[in-house]
Amino acid sequence: MTIEEAIEWIHSRLPFGSRPGLDRVNALLDRVNHPEKKVPTIHIAGTNGKGSTVTDLRCLLEEVGLSVGTFTSPYIERFNERIAINGHPISDKQFIQYAEKYQVLVEKMDREQEVSGITEFETLTAMAFDYFLQEKVDVAIIEVGLGGLLDSTNVAVPMLTAITTIGLDHTDILGDTIEEIAFQKAGIIKEGIPVVTGNISEQAMAVILEEAGKKQAPVRQYEKDYRVEYLHPDERWGEVFNFYNEAGRLIKLKTSLLGRHQVENAGVAIELFYQYCALKGLTFQQREIASGLANARWPGRMERLSEEPLVILDGAHNEHAIRRLVQTMKKEFKGYELHILFSGLKTKNIEEMLTLLKTIPNVHIYLTTFDYPRAIELKTFAHLADEQLTIVSLWQFGLAEILEKMDSENLLLVTGSLYFVSEVREFLLTVGGNDD
Repeated sequence: MTIEEAIEWIHSRLPFGSRPGLDRVNALLDRVNHPEKKVPTIHIAGTNGKGSTVTDLRCLLEEVGLSVGTFTSPYIERFNERIAINGHPISDKQFIQYAEKYQVLVEKMDREQEVSGITEFETLTAMAFDYFLQEKVDVAIIEVGLGGLLDSTNVAVPMLTAITTIGLDHTDILGDTIEEIAFQKAGIIKEGIPVVTGNISEQAMAVILEEAGKKQAPVRQYEKDYRVEYLHPDERWGEVFNFYNEAGRLIKLKTSLLGRHQVENAGVAIELFYQYCALKGLTFQQREIASGLANARWPGRMERLSEEPLVILDGAHNEHAIRRLVQTMKKEFKGYELHILFSGLKTKNIEEMLTLLKTIPNVHIYLTTFDYPRAIELKTFAHLADEQLTIVSLWQFGLAEILEKMDSENLLLVTGSLYFVSEVREFLLTVGGNDD
């Protein structure tokens, strides 16, 4: 195989869709002697904030000298980055080796038909655990794909779990109430294993506490067992805040990620870091936490891609994330003429997301589509065109129109689906002569 053929084979499992359940992934893991049971794991669920929390926590753990695996989705720059160690994606050579190994296993299972139709995500989950075991990582941070209870990553045997946020998303699969979604997320809680929770509403928290109680899992709650105090934006980029828990306080920490919600995500990561160090008997200094957070970078999440013109990318892919994005834009970018290039997936509430974006002062939205199987069809939204919203059939044309009119008082925000943001990001970096 070449790397292109390896990725193409992984993608060939996409038609099997996203089907909740652990039978298929367990059957596959059984054929490789269950690596997931041998890898020390921190398991993270949540509607939004998972990726930022994973990145912050990875950087904190690296600061105390650990080898840290991460399994995340989707990717922004390269497919390989979904499986990484200390921020370095699995190499093409290794990815090909694992793809060839799993192709044989999966196709044999398809032929046997007892447990067939393993999905792309289930295959990648098994590959990730296998890789982390072979590479002997100290700990792997595993990001839930969808929900928690029936997500293929829930085969993990974690030492810590976390639930970052809970909002209405994937309601067709997870349920259409906050309580139903909270129950699915709480499915990652394990018997006696500590769980750290982020900024979660009272009704969702009640569900989590009930499930944790049944499993005698200690809960570390935001605003109860630990808290963050937002101070102000960093003078360059990011946010400044204080952190408090029973061990004391950490003052004037900086996260390089922009938005108040990133302070909350950083708080979850720091509390997880405290809990991990306590479990493992590791000591650390405040400077290591400060350095870890400062080193955290997460492409496509409030990423400043260019200063002149000012271009920001943010994969706010659901209503919950758009609300936070709107708050950040209103607070941190007052006075700019804002141009938004937006696209999303058919499964999201696009009209509500656009309605929220329209509340930003001095905003004009360019609604478009992109090359992805579940991308929106523009004809569905033709009736939304007005003085605040223009529909463009090709996002490249919309982007060119925006960039042509931009000066120092203008800002371009590319947002919506992370798949869309990734596509535009690659184009902008290529056109700008930056192929890093």
